[in-house]
Amino acid sequence: MPTSQLSLVILAAGKGTRMRSARAKVLHEVFFAPMIHHVLTATLPLQVKRTLMIIGHQAEAVKGALAGQDVEFVVQQEQLGTGHAVLTAETALPEKDGTVMILCGDTPLIRSETLINMVQDHRRQAAVVTLMTTTLADPSNYGRVLCGEDGRVQRIVEQKDATADQLLIREINAGIYCVDKEFLFSALKKVGSNNSQGEVYLTDIIALAVDAGHKVNRYLATSPVEVLGVNSRVELAEAESVLQQRRNRELMLQGVSMQNPETTRIAPDSEIGSDCLLETAVQISGGSRIGSCCRIGQGAILENCRLGSGVQVGPYSYLNGQNLAADTVLPPFSTGG
Repeated sequence: MPTSQLSLVILAAGKGTRMRSARAKVLHEVFFAPMIHHVLTATLPLQVKRTLMIIGHQAEAVKGALAGQDVEFVVQQEQLGTGHAVLTAETALPEKDGTVMILCGDTPLIRSETLINMVQDHRRQAAVVTLMTTTLADPSNYGRVLCGEDGRVQRIVEQKDATADQLLIREINAGIYCVDKEFLFSALKKVGSNNSQGEVYLTDIIALAVDAGHKVNRYLATSPVEVLGVNSRVELAEAESVLQQRRNRELMLQGVSMQNPETTRIAPDSEIGSDCLLETAVQISGGSRIGSCCRIGQGAILENCRLGSGVQVGPYSYLNGQNLAADTVLPPFSTGG
């Protein structure tokens, strides 16, 4: 996908008070990796010009977790709102032209296809701003999308600032934007902090764009689960379940059998050959490579293993760094590593 003029700004500076944790929110692990890794992975097919990570709370720890990733870090010294966070990236994006895609670091369920489609729609519509939205049965805690009688977006109102009638709106702001770079930073300098939280809201650029007569486009995400942010331990567990289900479905469609997919965890970096049978509560990770026609017994855990075809691993075995030749049979409770 040729997007040479596209830059990314990923917001990862917040503490995440609802997590009730001493650890920065984006560093909480979900399905074998910190949630920020899943966001970055989803952006890879975009082939962007550069990726800026806005960090603040536990900045050094976030940097360490992203060591080796192709990202540039911008530190938000004070957390004064999402608009302020994006504004800190201005000097790191010296080019005048281009599009900036803004994402949140706490949305590990977003898919690459959705981001690609949004960028394409933004360009097709020749919009100055494209806002991703979705519709929720329960829109609590999300900003509501306010539209005029013609159905066009007028502005976004945060839940804490919404009226009783506005709280009934089910279309919410997903927190992902494509914005013309020159407009983005000029608009953010006009945004005030006259709201219930005393913060500079990124969402205010929508009303500014409308008032200036610019085209504001909205891209509706048809799968609401993709854009839901992780703000609590409950939502963290829900995200884990979704990613696990996606991975298991992918493997089963490739010819892997699972007795109980709800209890089976296969890391994205591991490979399972066709006609394998995974019994209940199997976990495989660490870049393991499993040949075809293998049977992995109930409760077995394999990390960084290489198994030839036809291997049978007994129930409740724990293997770490093992290389097993084809047709090897291990009894239950085997260990190695």
